[in-house]
Amino acid sequence: MKVYLLYPDRDFDPEKSLPPLSKDLVRDLELDTLFDAMAQGDVFVFNTVKRVMLSGLASIEEIRYRQEILKDCLRNAEVIRRIYQIPILAREGKRKQWLGIFGLKYPSSILSSSRGMLEVYLGLLEKLRSIADTHAGQFESKGFRRFFSMIQEELDDSYLAEVAHHLKVLEFRNGVLVSAELGNGNEGANYILRKPREHGRNWMERFIRRRSRVYSYKLPPRDDQGAKALGELRDRSLNKVANAVAQAAEHVESFFNVLKLELAFYIGCLNLASTLKQMKEPITFPVPAPANERRFYCRELYDPVLALAMRKKVVGNDVSANGKDLIIVTGANQGGKSTFLRSVGVAQLMMQCGIFVPAESFLANLCKGIFVHYRREEDVSMRSGKLDEELERMSTIVDLLTPDMMVLFNESFAATNEHEGSEIARQVVGALVERQIKVVFVTHLYEFTKSFLDHENVLFLRAERKAGGTRTFKLIEGKPLPTSYGTDIYDKIFFDNEPAVKKVEENTRK
Repeated sequence: MKVYLLYPDRDFDPEKSLPPLSKDLVRDLELDTLFDAMAQGDVFVFNTVKRVMLSGLASIEEIRYRQEILKDCLRNAEVIRRIYQIPILAREGKRKQWLGIFGLKYPSSILSSSRGMLEVYLGLLEKLRSIADTHAGQFESKGFRRFFSMIQEELDDSYLAEVAHHLKVLEFRNGVLVSAELGNGNEGANYILRKPREHGRNWMERFIRRRSRVYSYKLPPRDDQGAKALGELRDRSLNKVANAVAQAAEHVESFFNVLKLELAFYIGCLNLASTLKQMKEPITFPVPAPANERRFYCRELYDPVLALAMRKKVVGNDVSANGKDLIIVTGANQGGKSTFLRSVGVAQLMMQCGIFVPAESFLANLCKGIFVHYRREEDVSMRSGKLDEELERMSTIVDLLTPDMMVLFNESFAATNEHEGSEIARQVVGALVERQIKVVFVTHLYEFTKSFLDHENVLFLRAERKAGGTRTFKLIEGKPLPTSYGTDIYDKIFFDNEPAVKKVEENTRK
């Protein structure tokens, strides 16, 4: 049985390597805050959503397949949580079943423990079938319709009854029936486990029935060596069936493990949706466009990381950048530029793993890879300067880039003077756009921004500033200005806080 709830034609591979530079993406977009909200303290859910979200999807069809499944999950959250408990119970059952089991190298021990596990799994499979029978009609996605149909067809009543019967037979309450042949030196050979005799008569008929004469031998109570030899004969005859039962238990366990893994991702999505709903933040299922198009449109796009950190509703932005290869964001300090950049990266990542995004509406083209180039703190080891470090990271990113990828820049190349930083940024960004790389660049480098003013495929956004220096944290379309209004911050710190200023003045006089 196959789960296929993350992909239409395969199970998710948790051992697959993550895309290169994923650690930088997690660090700069502060994705751990998002993953924490999805996990709600569950380490397994945290690791699962992190791996699934960073892996992304390659096609619009796969994104829509997963979106439809998530919509079913949102409509039937309690049913999904009930199903998710089944593989958890399976794991707990295994831990209890194997607790205290010693000598598992012997076939009899392997058979006993494996049969016990299958008994636990059988009860859980029956529970899963019951959920499918009751709730399958509530689900509309192809993924869940296929999943529930498979459960109902593969785990019908006759099959479950047959499995229960086999498990009962494998208890061997009346002993083990074995046939053997005499080999060289009259040693036993070709041991074969036989099907136990079925006793269809009642106890009275069995009692009065004339038994056929057989040759038998009964071990004395204290014949330890004889008991050991008999145990070896039993293990030899049970070897094949023990292996078969163990493999069957492993197959069912594997199914439960995959079910838990894939549902854990949707549990994380349900947790996140619930949290954002409590903060009255909107979510929407995005519309993906082909990678070779340049599409970007959003209404009330907000940064979920900031919202989750502040635990309240935050400001969103409306942007229309269809047909644009480059978005340059400028404007007042502390005006929401970096927050917007992060909202773009997080929304792109969420769209490409097939879930909702933090906005009222969102449309964007797929990107074959997402990379970030954020400024870093000073290298305390002094092995290199800040500009050297930035250029080395940029070189690493460039080696990985192919057309239709995306790079997010945040105050890059500002570690040198205005002229040099602008020239480096101009050459880097110009080369990326020429190679069909989508770029969003937050910057204070005015010379750099001026060099793109005449380009039609560039959208300029500016952090809005009201008269008197008030920040709205909204971005508006507008050409870059030669100032970032740093004096607003200076005035707020030194002149809106008169006691502190007076104290500085007194200390200066002293």
